[in-house]
Amino acid sequence: MQGKLRVDGFIMVKHVYVVRHCKADGQELDAKLTEPGIQQAETLAKFFLDKNIDFIISSPFERAYRTIAPLAKQIGIEVTLDDRLAERLLSSKNHPDWRNMLRKTYDDLDLCYLGGESSNTAMSRAINVVMEVLNGENNSIVLVSHGNLISLLLKHFDDRIGFREWEALSNPDVFHLTFSGENKPDIHRVWAE
Repeated sequence: MQGKLRVDGFIMVKHVYVVRHCKADGQELDAKLTEPGIQQAETLAKFFLDKNIDFIISSPFERAYRTIAPLAKQIGIEVTLDDRLAERLLSSKNHPDWRNMLRKTYDDLDLCYLGGESSNTAMSRAINVVMEVLNGENNSIVLVSHGNLISLLLKHFDDRIGFREWEALSNPDVFHLTFSGENKPDIHRVWAE
């Protein structure tokens, strides 16, 4: 699964920090961080300063890349934007019962509402990003995305993750995935709001 994690018989350990964006003033693509969200982004930068981050990849949504911009500036790394990390679209229509609709997509990963994408489809694009960064030369990566997509990414590696875990996410939130040549990473929530 992680082809380049084994080099000359030695197992390379790679760290992927999966970050949910800071507090924002909406769900639109261009929704800005709130004043508390801007402060959270500064706190997040301090949190990552001793983690030897050597690559940052983010959803192109403003609230996502603004979340990690203070860190990128402090350590002098360009943020790579990737559409595959954009939030999962549940449906093209607004539904008052959207939470119940979302809950069902954790039980049936192929369930797809009109104009939306299934959990499996969204999960696949997020996992493709993770696999690419694992096969790259970087060892300590920050990946910034959105709550639903992050919960699906984590579910790929731990099937116990579902709707309740999505509900429990905070803004921001950080999960540390440690890949050491095994099929599945060690996953630890490392952010306490």
